[in-house]
Formats: sequence, C-alpha cells, structure tokens
Amino acid sequence: MCRRDDGRRADCRHVLLIDTRRLESEARLGLVETDPPAWRLLMIGVDEPAERARLLTLGCADAMSAEVGLRELEARARRVDEMFGMLPRWRTLGALTLDLFHRDGRHSGRWLGLHPREFGLLWRLADTPGVKVSCKALLPDVWRLSHGPETNSVELHVSRLRTKLAAVGCADLVLTDPRDGYCLSEEEPFMLAVEKPANEALDSYLNASQNWPETAVFEDEER
Repeated sequence: MCRRDDGRRADCRHVLLIDTRRLESEARLGLVETDPPAWRLLMIGVDEPAERARLLTLGCADAMSAEVGLRELEARARRVDEMFGMLPRWRTLGALTLDLFHRDGRHSGRWLGLHPREFGLLWRLADTPGVKVSCKALLPDVWRLSHGPETNSVELHVSRLRTKLAAVGCADLVLTDPRDGYCLSEEEPFMLAVEKPANEALDSYLNASQNWPETAVFEDEER
C-alpha cells in the first residue's frame, strides 16, 4: 500500500486487492464510493452476481467470488494494470475526482452534479494543467462548434462550474487568463480541500483487518 506522510494512501497507480468476505453488501458498495479512484480496486468475496454487476457499474476494477483461484486472480490483476495505459476513466485533481463514465466530479464521496458542458470544460482543462486554453479552442473541443456563438456560453458555463467547485472548497481551481481563455491551477493549495480529510473508508477497513487472525485466504486451483 502506498501512504502519504499523514498516514493515508497516496494517489498511485497500484492495483489494490481486498478480501471483503467479512463485509456486508452495503459496506462493499461504500468502499467503492469512497475510494478515489476505484478503477484500481479488486474485490474478492462478492458471491452474488447482481452485487458484482453493481460494483462494476460504480467503477470497481473487478469483483470476484471467494472461490477465485490464484491463476485467475493474477490474470485479472494484470488486465487491470494494463488498462492504466488506456484512456483514463478517472482523473484526480487534488481533492476532486473526475469520472468520465458518469461525466461528473466527486469530492469526498459527494457528486458535484456537473452539467455535461461543465464537465467537458473541466476535463479539457485537465488535459494540460497550468496551460491556457483559449475560448476559440474550447468551442470545437467542448461545444463541437467551428464558429463562435452569439452568446457568452463559455463564460456562463465557467461561472456555473466555479459555483459548484466553490461549494467543495475548490473555487480557485479554474483560473481566467487575461489574454482570453482559462487554465487549471497547478498550485496545490487551490486544489486541496481546506479541511483535512478524514480517513477513507478503505483505510479504516484495512487498518481494522490488521487485527484479524491470520488465515489461509485462497486455495490455488492448480496445487
């Protein structure tokens, strides 16, 4: 597990494997909702097909029953690891997580409720943090327009986006360039929540599991 200086897990690209047989269904769903991002999370001990389908829909990398063998587990983990090189579903911006599947942003488990164009703006600016993107460039990239509209649509959507970001302490994430355009702030104080975040549900689960008696978790099918 990767950890930051404050004891919580750092943003990393490692695949996380968790045995969740001791958890109730709602607790497993809660782990997926609070782990940013969940696309690196493999859950073992999910026996109901309907629950596995729901976990996958919410963004869990994979969900398997407790009967999975080591060979299959290794293959599934390698597949998830290889997916990191593809188009990301998630992007982490400090305390924010952007979800391309839901086309929305999340802060500490709370969805921002972004309009598709608001999400498109934020995702496009996240392509090149700190680099100005002109309104002329945003129109084809986000609005799919080759000409400027008669209304101030870009400015209006940026204003609404900032209002929603301000509600989670990230009002200064999107900056206005005086030469026309916008960029994503690269400075950490603007991108992190003002309040120190609480331990994530996944961290709490892992800390508690350290006190469990050691048992043989898996049986190798090939043994």
